[in-house]
Amino acid sequence: MPPFLDGLSIIAASAPRLDLDVSAAMWAGLGLLVIAMLAIDLVFFARGHAPPLRESIAWSVVWIVVAVAAGGALWAWQGGEAGTQYLAGYLLERSLSLDNIFVFAVILAYFAVPGERVQGKVLAWGIMLALFLRLIFIMLGAALLDTFHVTFYAFGALLLYTAWKLARHDDVEVDPEHNPLLKQLRKRVTITDEYDGDKLFTKVNGKRVATPLLAVFIVIASTDIIFAVDSIPAIFAVTQEPFIVFAANAFALIGLRALYFLLVGLMDRFVYLTQGLSVILAFIGVKMLLIDIWHVPIWLSLAVIAGTLALTAVLSLRAEPKAKTPA
Repeated sequence: MPPFLDGLSIIAASAPRLDLDVSAAMWAGLGLLVIAMLAIDLVFFARGHAPPLRESIAWSVVWIVVAVAAGGALWAWQGGEAGTQYLAGYLLERSLSLDNIFVFAVILAYFAVPGERVQGKVLAWGIMLALFLRLIFIMLGAALLDTFHVTFYAFGALLLYTAWKLARHDDVEVDPEHNPLLKQLRKRVTITDEYDGDKLFTKVNGKRVATPLLAVFIVIASTDIIFAVDSIPAIFAVTQEPFIVFAANAFALIGLRALYFLLVGLMDRFVYLTQGLSVILAFIGVKMLLIDIWHVPIWLSLAVIAGTLALTAVLSLRAEPKAKTPA
């Protein structure tokens, strides 16, 4: 049997602790690698121009290859179980990141953010903020799981509730006007009606005021928190190793800008995306609730996630596109 398939056949004790030998230097190395990849994405992808389809596809493929290569390096360093957990976690977080893309698209459209250059900058800052928030939630989640076993059941129930919410709504519903942080911002800060390039603040009649771009960042920040609350409990059902959890999240989020410009024009074709994600989250939630009864194999988690995504894509492509709501 090939080593990869042999690794997938390992029966995991519902994301067992592997006790990886991860030093502070390894964490620093991962952090520097993530920063370097973000810098490369900012400097070389769609800098100063609207990215054509071919460029978006090429960069999306590049980041997927890099992510898989990182999994191969982890496999060689810590063994097949660690590599398999990373792969399952990456695939899970990558699928959930599709929801991030569509919500970002709704926010950018709502605020009429001008031009691909400004939109790209907003997305870049949104991704960096998402990584920072996920790191915080990962550390909190790991501490809770280590201290309170009941946290598994709390996470499982949260994921089942999230799956139920997704199954009830076909469309991503984002209404910035009801965002409490945005309401507080408007009470305290004067915001102009016009953008000034990619500036967060500008001067009007000699007075320093905020541009709508600041409001965009506030809304994206609050939605990033919501996504972190949903996605971090999900990946802890696949692996309890903070290093693997963060690595899977980082590689899933890097390259999201290229994926955004690739998919934003095809949003109406993903008819069954929310249903597919609800199935995945429901499976992960049940897996966490059954932790003391049945240890779900890692290969089964991979099969369910990959199979659900493939079926969702096939059914969506065969279905009629969503009718756009008239303005």
